[in-house]
Amino acid sequence: MTEGRHESKTKLLEAALYVIRARGYTATRVEDVCATAGVTKGSFFHHFKSKEELALEAAAFWDERASELFKAAPYHELPTARGRLLAYVDMRKALLQGELPEFTCLMGTMAQEVYKTEPAILEACARGIEGHARTLEADIAEAMRDSGLQADWSASSLALHTQAVIQGAFILAKAQDGAQVAVDSLNHLRRYLELLFVPAADAARAA
Repeated sequence: MTEGRHESKTKLLEAALYVIRARGYTATRVEDVCATAGVTKGSFFHHFKSKEELALEAAAFWDERASELFKAAPYHELPTARGRLLAYVDMRKALLQGELPEFTCLMGTMAQEVYKTEPAILEACARGIEGHARTLEADIAEAMRDSGLQADWSASSLALHTQAVIQGAFILAKAQDGAQVAVDSLNHLRRYLELLFVPAADAARAA
């Protein structure tokens, strides 16, 4: 986490993560964020010129937190790329706890709303989602080699597909007002990866 960030600014950013995920970007008012953070509007405008500036900094704040969380995740220590990918999905599933605004994605929430109206926010969201996908590419490429898989698709395209499933799972969770449908979607993603990356020795025995 960035050292020396002002306490009231951090409170506002944390509040923004929750309020935007709960209400959506368009419906979020500066007053809502201030009330959730427990700070005044004067404090808000000391740190941010506008709601758009808040959203941009909230996207960076979200990306920073997510990067720290996944970088420190224990699945990186597993010996095989296939195992690391499956454990990554398990971790995403384990994070589906609490109320919807607590586990859905800020980037995905904002991108759905602003893709035609707020290009700077959309770019920040795309950068965050694509950046997270890139953290999976090396393991996907290694899993392809380990399984002897010759494919007409790339590691980067599959990495983005995992994020499409995860973001879609969040949308379904919102539509059904509960996490179970998202859990089911991630279980399907895990089964797909299991079947896709069959270890070469197992494939040879099956043949």
